Amino acid sequence: MAIVSIIAAVGRHFEIGKDNDLLWHLPNDMKFFKEQTMHHPIVMGRKNYESIPEKYRPFKDRINIVVSRQLDYPAPGCFLFSDLLEAIEFAKEHHEERVFIIGGAQIYEESLRMNLVDELLITHVDAAFPEAHAFFPTIDFSEWKKSFIQKQEKDEKHSFSFEIYRYTKA
Repeated sequence: MAIVSIIAAVGRHFEIGKDNDLLWHLPNDMKFFKEQTMHHPIVMGRKNYESIPEKYRPFKDRINIVVSRQLDYPAPGCFLFSDLLEAIEFAKEHHEERVFIIGGAQIYEESLRMNLVDELLITHVDAAFPEAHAFFPTIDFSEWKKSFIQKQEKDEKHSFSFEIYRYTKA
């Protein structure tokens, strides 16, 4: 049975984006995202898909699944679903090991509300972003077991320090 994982980067107040874009540029977090999701199905909402620069769409070496209410939405190279549960079931059929939910806020919220998630891979960015418009859903982290993955200090390539944690159901 495939593990369903959310992968996300969040600010101090669980900010994830503004104007359909990221709030930071963190190369080592992007590297982590790529390493984790490579060769696994990824499920995303339409807005998240649109936020990916066109030259990277669809993500290479991954089954790209877009969830949209627009059944005729053009997403070349992707599978399109109007129902999140159906999208995840399709992803599980194509990969026995792991399925990643990569955003955005609405897809994160719905997957958690429907109790579809087994694991969270969360990058905690050490900064606040008052300009943010999109937020990761509120979670009771006491229901999750937390384990450290890696830390990145602020440097010439990273405007902010961050830590990455894996959360599994307690």
